[in-house]
Amino acid sequence: MSSKRGIGIMEVMVAALVLGLLYAAISNLQKGNREALLRIRGRDGATEVAQNVIDSIGTLGLAKLSDMLLAKEDQDGLYLDTIHATRSWEGQPGIISYTITVPYAVIVGVSPDSLYLARHPSMLDTVEHVYAKRVDVTVKWPFKASTQSISVSGVVR
Repeated sequence: MSSKRGIGIMEVMVAALVLGLLYAAISNLQKGNREALLRIRGRDGATEVAQNVIDSIGTLGLAKLSDMLLAKEDQDGLYLDTIHATRSWEGQPGIISYTITVPYAVIVGVSPDSLYLARHPSMLDTVEHVYAKRVDVTVKWPFKASTQSISVSGVVR
């Protein structure tokens, strides 16, 4: 009766196969996590850009948003020119640390004066004034082979 000790070649091959499959699964999971992080960072940056644009327009005031001062018009309303912005983050979505930079294209739509026009007739004259404007901000950015976008609205009084 011989007692052999040690690990046979078959056990080593099975262990290597199992470890290889685990490594492939973890690598695939890390790739999915990295893409989710990039998608979320891109959306967060777009939300920040949109809110900054709305806040900036709000601080300019309603007088700066008259129909005569806007650049373009289409069937939905009046539009300012496209604004370009970028946001960068330092990150480590994986083993290597690097900077993530996302370019954004911002389209700002402004409602026509006629939607928020108040008329106050008197015996001598009718006074008209615009009391508010709706600002629609659409932010677009590339992600993989597609273009992502969000839309945010606000009112300037």
